[in-house]
Amino acid sequence: MLADYHLHTAFSDDSVTPMEDMVQRALALGFDEICFTEHVDYGVKTDLNCDYAAYFRTLRAMQEQYAGRISIRAGIEFGVQAETASQFEDDFARYPFDFVILSNHQVGNKEFWNYEFQEGRTQDEYQAAYYQAIYDVMRRYKNYSILGHLDMIKRYDKCGAYPDEKVLPLIERILRQAIADGKGIELNTSSFKYGLPDLMPSRRILRFYRELGGELLTIGSDSHETVHLGDHIREVRPVLRDLGFRTFCTFERMKPVFHDL
Repeated sequence: MLADYHLHTAFSDDSVTPMEDMVQRALALGFDEICFTEHVDYGVKTDLNCDYAAYFRTLRAMQEQYAGRISIRAGIEFGVQAETASQFEDDFARYPFDFVILSNHQVGNKEFWNYEFQEGRTQDEYQAAYYQAIYDVMRRYKNYSILGHLDMIKRYDKCGAYPDEKVLPLIERILRQAIADGKGIELNTSSFKYGLPDLMPSRRILRFYRELGGELLTIGSDSHETVHLGDHIREVRPVLRDLGFRTFCTFERMKPVFHDL
């Protein structure tokens, strides 16, 4: 089984790629299953969110057109903040998702990519605040499948490498909460595109999750263009085995399906 479980198309504000182009690229690369995970971020980006009606209409058309050739799942990436959790509860209740990524893209409507969140904070402060915000959301919002790109703050850290050990108590709380709630994490292979020195999350975090008993794991490229679809997904599978994982997951109607790595 070869699957990519983190894909964005023109239904996300930061992509212009047609959905069908992604499907055709996945077929050309020999993928068995893909899951589209368009962005929804209430707050600072509310006006740029996925058009659900158009998204599901196009996705259903793709499922019919490519039936028997590739499985196409209806996913979403929720960028939940503590103060926006109720809006995501409403969306989850209204739409038939197969899979939901819970991500942290901004805190207090301050985003990471433009360094507004980091401004005025030390590296210790914004690193700790980032993980604390994830934990705070997890205690309030439960309708998701996996935690997306758990240590994404490393993409946007001008101060350089930050040791996982310095925030490991916070990360442990996050991982234990996810496991207790029956949720998982993803291996996000965009770390290669961004030139990060480790996986995302890091090998240390992945190994720690497994040592704590975590088993739910998806693999996704976080692709916004066809050129990145499936990026390094084949290559990371033996790395995951070395870290103690034996399976990865796909999802159908919010239920995990396990596959051998």
